[in-house]
Amino acid sequence: MILYPSVDKLLERVDSRYKLIALGAKRAHELEQGALPTLPEFESVKPIGKAFEEIEAGNVVIDPTPAKLDD
Repeated sequence: MILYPSVDKLLERVDSRYKLIALGAKRAHELEQGALPTLPEFESVKPIGKAFEEIEAGNVVIDPTPAKLDD
C-alpha cells in the first residue's frame, strides 16, 4: 500500500486506476533503465514511488492523442 502520494491525489491526475498503474509501472521501468528524473528530489526510495511522485507533480502524463491502428 502506498501512503505518499495518496491514491486520491493521483486519481486527480489520471482518470482510472488501471491507467494510473500502467503509467506508473512504465515510468518506474524508465527510471530503472536510467531515464532522467523530472523532480530534483524524491521522498520515495523505490522507482514506483518516484514515478507516482512525478505523476502527482504533473510531470508525467498519458499521451492525450489516441493511437492509430493500422488496417
